[in-house]
Amino acid sequence: MTSITPPSFKGRRAPCAAAISLALLAFHGAAIAQQGNTAVSAQAEQPAGLETIQVSGDWLGTGLQNSVKTYPGARTVVKKDEIENTGAVSIGDLLRRIPGVQASDNSGTAGSAIALNIGVRGLAGRYSPRSTILLDGIPLASAPYGQPQLSFTSISLNNIESVDVIRGGGAVRFGPQNVGGIINFKTRSIPNTAGISGDASVRYNSYGQGGSNTQYTAFAGGQADNGFGMAFLYSGQEGSGWRADSNERLNDFALKMRYELTPTSEIYGKVSYYDVMSHTPGGLTVAQYNRDPFQNTRKRDYWSGNRTAFDLGYLNTISDNQEFEIRTYFNDSTRASTLINAAGTSLAHQPRNYETFGIEPRYTQRFVTGKFTNDVTVGYRYIRERGDDNQYAESPATGVLSGFSKQLNSTDAHAAYIDDKIAIGAWRITPGLRFEHIKTTRIDTSTTSGGTFNITNNKPLPSINVAYLLTPELTLFSNYNTSFGIVQNTQLNTQTANNPLSPELAKTVEAGARWKGSNLSAEASVFNIKFDNQIESVPGTANPTIFRNLGKTEHNGIELAVDYAFDKDGALRGWSMFANYTYTRALQKSGVNSGKDLPFYSRTTDTIGTRYEVGPWNFNLSTTHQSRQFADAANTVAESADGSIGEIPGYRIWNAQMGWKVPKAKGFDVYAGVNNLTDRRYFTRTTDGNLGRLVGAPRTVYVQGRYSF
Repeated sequence: MTSITPPSFKGRRAPCAAAISLALLAFHGAAIAQQGNTAVSAQAEQPAGLETIQVSGDWLGTGLQNSVKTYPGARTVVKKDEIENTGAVSIGDLLRRIPGVQASDNSGTAGSAIALNIGVRGLAGRYSPRSTILLDGIPLASAPYGQPQLSFTSISLNNIESVDVIRGGGAVRFGPQNVGGIINFKTRSIPNTAGISGDASVRYNSYGQGGSNTQYTAFAGGQADNGFGMAFLYSGQEGSGWRADSNERLNDFALKMRYELTPTSEIYGKVSYYDVMSHTPGGLTVAQYNRDPFQNTRKRDYWSGNRTAFDLGYLNTISDNQEFEIRTYFNDSTRASTLINAAGTSLAHQPRNYETFGIEPRYTQRFVTGKFTNDVTVGYRYIRERGDDNQYAESPATGVLSGFSKQLNSTDAHAAYIDDKIAIGAWRITPGLRFEHIKTTRIDTSTTSGGTFNITNNKPLPSINVAYLLTPELTLFSNYNTSFGIVQNTQLNTQTANNPLSPELAKTVEAGARWKGSNLSAEASVFNIKFDNQIESVPGTANPTIFRNLGKTEHNGIELAVDYAFDKDGALRGWSMFANYTYTRALQKSGVNSGKDLPFYSRTTDTIGTRYEVGPWNFNLSTTHQSRQFADAANTVAESADGSIGEIPGYRIWNAQMGWKVPKAKGFDVYAGVNNLTDRRYFTRTTDGNLGRLVGAPRTVYVQGRYSF
């Protein structure tokens, strides 16, 4: 096939920026002219409890931030105070506590700071490929269509203000691959008060084995009288994990700004930079693990990466019935890995480079007709990805380099959507349609003939979400959503005549109920996911990794969560309790392993905890549990000598924490705690060429000091 050189991205930035600027100015002028003539408010005619239009208040738009309790799907929001109370060291530690979410280190990155391994409702967790993961509403993956795996995750827990996990009902706004839900990490907000306020903290984590690390955080911001606000965020880490010679360091910077143009409009943006270096010990054979589960047999393995990004947005709440928002964003990132083969005779170097540009305008209009209120939102998103995957081998003995290859990747994705939130009485019915047009090209420059692989996808993705506000506290909900996943960059040229790959299509049905009262919060949901043709990597293959269509799979289960705070005037004041439980059954429905579990998920998980506050003190105790897993599609129970396959036993760990507000030292807090209180030994396994057992974190003692001003 004829080799095609992808067009350069850089030559097109200026025209795009100019067009966006002109569009913003034109719309802003029209909006000001209209504000003086806003139609009579329809608030008196709206059904009771109908939320105001608010695209900006939430990354999903249309007032969701004001209506978490009436959202028509399973949803969990964890805010900063709750994050701190968990004692979590990493994002994975935090997400394990959310119903339906399983976080693991089942990859060659082995618990490093660079990867995020999140599986939702029985879906594969390695690099989180089937969830739409966002940072401030913007896709976090370096190439969200062509390479959505988060082998490089440019985010740190300490810069996060809240985590919003939507497991169902959000498919129209974000996609295409969202069968594993939508997870939005929101960075800390710019203070809306005059003057400068902020805080700084230092946390020291000491592992019972391996080593220790130190985490640093700084935040400062404020708003001037003229409506201009700014905030600086920094989070860093340096030290080692619990495996020998697993040194890591990262830096996460962000500068946020916001400026009020008029009482109803503003511009906002963020510039960020992230870099990381992580040495990754990898898997161990059974014999090696039994001798010392914390040893490192792969001291030359490491991952590294850096990312520079910006985003800019304009918001205008034109009237009570209209709102417009447009965002544009760009990121330039590089990630590289160096991994030795099992024989120790060759180091595989895999540097990859990405440039991604996106623009998203959307508009919401409210119509009131008799007893009906319609909030109609139309939106469009264009994402342009350009990048290259490189690979070469190095001989550890001689340093000779060989086997150079280079793949050029190009993806242009257009997505348009429309949905209509219909309110009549206590009903909220939202039908919607998303249409994806995606063109992907991958060029293999290393072959003598020049291999070019092209694929174009056009896919309509319908959905409908329904909520019934039975009482002010109780919401019943149900939804149907579709998700679509293209054949990705690294999968395209591993196809053969005997192993063609087809895009993934999944359909999700969900139903549940949510209670939000003054003391009690609870949610229960059931779900069913049918995957048409799931793509999985073949275990033990690398350089290149081979992919195949696993075929039809079906996931179903139940998720329960409850949170109760005792009355502030009662005998148990200061006490609160929480618990969640998830049962998931994810089965292969075709092929030789039909009826068997999918690998790397647990059928049952749970979290139970309590918190007590008295005066300047607070105390937390919690436990998390997951049942056994399988490491292969055949559900092999007997373990292989190399540790690559076999049952992964379930485990339960306990965590404890205490906090103290130092008397006569305003703004100074001290936290201390122990994770894995009983020093429970547990492990998972890898799924790539770096095979074997991976031991989990041992007993970890930490102390943190924070000063707020």
